[in-house]
Amino acid sequence: MAPGPERIDRILAELMARSGYGRVQAAATWEAAWREVVGRELAGQTRVGRLRRGRLDVIVVNSTLLQEMAFRKAELVKALQRRLPDEGLREIRFRVGTVD
Repeated sequence: MAPGPERIDRILAELMARSGYGRVQAAATWEAAWREVVGRELAGQTRVGRLRRGRLDVIVVNSTLLQEMAFRKAELVKALQRRLPDEGLREIRFRVGTVD
């Protein structure tokens, strides 16, 4: 007996996985939540990276800002957890780097 037609949700999920769309969408979601939490000025001096194993990587423009963000880390984690409760965020790691 021949298998029936494939379900559209499975086809779309596979297409999204192959194209990387899910990763792009997740990055946009984190970027928007980050902007809400830190505000426009600080968002312009930072770049949100990927969430891996509960840790969100954030690039900051200089060591002074890194220190300021480190002091606010617990507050930022809680605020992001409230905005994206299903994402599994446990910590943030800040690094100095280039922000485009």
